[in-house]
Amino acid sequence: MQPSSFTLQGHHVSLEPLSQQHLPEIQMAAADGELWKLFFTSVPHPDNAQNWLNIALEMQEQTKAIPFAIREKATGQIVGSTRYCNIDHNNKRLEIGYTWYAQRVQRSAINTECKLLLLTHAFEQFGCIAVEFRTDWFNHRSQAAIERLGAKRDAVLRNHMILPDGRVRDTVVYSIIENEWPGVKQNLQYMRDKYQAK
Repeated sequence: MQPSSFTLQGHHVSLEPLSQQHLPEIQMAAADGELWKLFFTSVPHPDNAQNWLNIALEMQEQTKAIPFAIREKATGQIVGSTRYCNIDHNNKRLEIGYTWYAQRVQRSAINTECKLLLLTHAFEQFGCIAVEFRTDWFNHRSQAAIERLGAKRDAVLRNHMILPDGRVRDTVVYSIIENEWPGVKQNLQYMRDKYQAK
């Protein structure tokens, strides 16, 4: 489970190693819907995207994360980003986080397939026994999306983080554990195939 670069391929998306070359497309994806205005997300303002990208790549350099750019296969465009983070080698756990999508691809097959690819690799290649998801208490859309994946709510970490704007965030923690993965995988494949049938 070493943080190194690799690409995950699906029907609708490819998750490719995030790099400096992605900056212009990351700026365009973030601008679709002005997602940085949602105070409970980590979507970068286009003017701050370089700093956001530098931090993501620094996390990878420090073996703390594996960041990806999300490329929509139908258009060839970058439509968001996600990463493995909080990687705990000894306890075979990690988190899937820092995920955001351009507004036009939200509530589509994109998120379902991204999570299917990431979870499959985490459980079947890395040998994880648990995968976490964390989100802001106020991000109800994110909580609903995580629950649709089949993750279960573990806890609310109160006063968990002090954000750049000074707000103190409560964090909702979800997880999928190893023995749940076969059922979750089957459900995600079913959800993805329903999108394809439309």
